Amino acid sequence: MKISTEDFINGIKSGNKRLIAKAITLVESIKPEHRNQAEELLKQILPLTGKSIRVGITGVPGAGKSTFIENFGRLAILNGKKVAVLAIDPSSAINKGSILGDKTRMEELAKEENAFIRPSPSSGFLGGVANTTFETMMICEAAGYDYILIETVGVGQSEVLVSDITDVFLFLKIIGGGDELQGIKRGIMEMVDVIFINKVEESNLQKAKNTKLELKRALDFLPSKEKDWKVPVLLGSALNNIGLNEVYQKIDDFISLKKKTNRFEEVRTQQSEKRFEYWVQEYILAMMKKNDSVEEAYIQHKKNASDLISNPSTEAKLFVEKFLKKN
Repeated sequence: MKISTEDFINGIKSGNKRLIAKAITLVESIKPEHRNQAEELLKQILPLTGKSIRVGITGVPGAGKSTFIENFGRLAILNGKKVAVLAIDPSSAINKGSILGDKTRMEELAKEENAFIRPSPSSGFLGGVANTTFETMMICEAAGYDYILIETVGVGQSEVLVSDITDVFLFLKIIGGGDELQGIKRGIMEMVDVIFINKVEESNLQKAKNTKLELKRALDFLPSKEKDWKVPVLLGSALNNIGLNEVYQKIDDFISLKKKTNRFEEVRTQQSEKRFEYWVQEYILAMMKKNDSVEEAYIQHKKNASDLISNPSTEAKLFVEKFLKKN
């Protein structure tokens, strides 16, 4: 049975997890009839959004992101907060399938009344997030979740996009995991707000301290992302709940600073503008494919690009010019 937009809104406002999950599924759908209802739903819940703290969490595979999120989420709940986790799983490039195993990895957090975990496939979307992560986040905010924790598929140069939809960008690092060079990649380091060196134990404490020193030195050579904020490099173990209180406090300090300097709303405005630009591109491409003659031209120019008959950027320019003349 089709769920009405009004029922969705009432379910979201009352914190009904089943209806929240179904609303997210609706937003993720690419079917035209679902898209129309999703747009109406998002429009109506907009006044209820914007009150959460959005935290992006990234790190190489094996950095302990899921364990960190589970125990950090439980810490936030102990502090009286409601926590939503949007865990992005990598999709298969072959069949677009995804394991979506985060609910099993965060078993204890999933049991919490004030927690909501939503695994979503990236569906091949770059940036370490799914293409509807921003909209999913809006639904969770409307449902009254205080913290939205977004776990990306891993770390890489393209994944800094997660910082474009969050208030805090947290980078998890481990010692001896072969990610030392990854840790000081400029593309990532210019985006981070807090760094947490995870899986620190007595046996690797000195190495962790050395890595912390190296990271702090690297940060000194980069321009400050936020005025008056020096990116903290913290040590700890998410598994053993060591250092999480410090991370929680630093996130709170960072948000307070952004609000004090009016950067909080300013950055969110910029993020909304970027989402607008993204959806303009999506809808234009969708419109192009609805027109048979335009789709033929699209396929032909795409083939010219793939066959290297001419430069792909040239073929794209020719196609767009042709499309604009037809309209």
